[in-house]
Amino acid sequence: MHLGPDLLVLGALFVIAYVLGRLGKLIGLPAIPIYMVVGLLASPYTTWFPLSFGHGEYIELVAVFGLIMLLFNLGLEFDQDEFFGNAGKLLLSGGTYVAINMAAGIGFGFLVGWGTREALVIAGITATSSSAIVTKLLIELNRLANRETPMILGVTVIEDLFIAIYLAIVSVILSGETEIWPVIGKLAIAFLFLAAMFAVARWGGRLVSRVMRTRDVELFTILFFGLAVFFGGLGDILGVTDAIGAFMIGLVLGATRFRNRIEQIAIPLRDVFGAFFFLNFGLGLDPAQFPSVLGPVLLAVLMTVVLNIGAGQFVAWLNGLGPQAGINTTVILQNRGEFGLILATLALAAGLDERIQPFAGLYVLIMAVMGPILAVNSERIGRVILRTRPKPPPKRDPMADEAIALMEAATAGDADEVDTATRPTAATVPSGPDRPFDAEPEAPTDTETRPARDSEY
Repeated sequence: MHLGPDLLVLGALFVIAYVLGRLGKLIGLPAIPIYMVVGLLASPYTTWFPLSFGHGEYIELVAVFGLIMLLFNLGLEFDQDEFFGNAGKLLLSGGTYVAINMAAGIGFGFLVGWGTREALVIAGITATSSSAIVTKLLIELNRLANRETPMILGVTVIEDLFIAIYLAIVSVILSGETEIWPVIGKLAIAFLFLAAMFAVARWGGRLVSRVMRTRDVELFTILFFGLAVFFGGLGDILGVTDAIGAFMIGLVLGATRFRNRIEQIAIPLRDVFGAFFFLNFGLGLDPAQFPSVLGPVLLAVLMTVVLNIGAGQFVAWLNGLGPQAGINTTVILQNRGEFGLILATLALAAGLDERIQPFAGLYVLIMAVMGPILAVNSERIGRVILRTRPKPPPKRDPMADEAIALMEAATAGDADEVDTATRPTAATVPSGPDRPFDAEPEAPTDTETRPARDSEY
């Protein structure tokens, strides 16, 4: 098997993604839609790119790793204390958000008139956010420390739990199953798995830390990556999806004392494999089918935006946050992605209306491009809508500035004498490859030291 041509195509696509990504940064566009558009350019359904993949199944496998690592990092960075301390409020927030979007989605599905089972699938596509895209945006926009971020992550967790149950029910309905016991059995397995993993994450952190204890960086990396892939597969087998399995093991490892150490290694892995995930999404789109579903897609986009404006402000109010936090929540949670594609694949395999697949593809693409653009500018949008101004820098006292300047001038001569007499200069102690082996290295600064739990083995 010769993979040279596939490697050539893949390398060229990532170089194109880099160039477009640099241009996108100039207008505040994150990398997520860039990867998707590059995948669309090389889609086998188009002739826009002169090269094509001979073994696309390998790209799909690596894309699964991307989804697993994105959700694994989400679980790793999830603040359990914040979640369990506000579980009731988060359940109310996430449940309300899902209920509003789900009810509207079912109504929209019947309005389109594609059938009852199609309406159920469309509701799932339009009702839930993309955990992968939401996670990537929170990280890229440096909003993990924002006040609304725990609420957003809590809503996505509730959505993920809902979609796990929803997928189990939908898979049975699409299979034509009429007995109630298979449905109950699948739901029981899903709940048991989730409850067990939550229990380990909550009370088994010390025990898991002992299992993770090793000084070898290579073995340490292999261990946590293997656990992420293993539990992703286990979650898929149990019917809760590979994304949920990866999230739950990330939640468990995030409760150990090695959380920071794992993050330092896992973040680059997440970025590389995540690019494959979004690229593969674009590769699966067929632009020729878009015109037949353009009307329903535009209506679905409008419905999603309007619903998310109300739902975002409502969940922000429930959590005691202001209108700006509601706007940030709205633009982040309206992103749609991987779960919509999963549902479209199930619908196609079950012989439902063929328009479901292009509908899901175009809808997710529009939302995934529009969502990040709005998210980047959410603070600016909030200032325009709420008529607020950015906080000005604190005013400085001219008298205090003059006093400081006089003091610095008075002490400058003595300081220079001390520095030149006692401190080595750049000319006396070379750095890099010219530094002599016996030269004493500089002491690390406080910002370079790792947390205590990250250095414990």
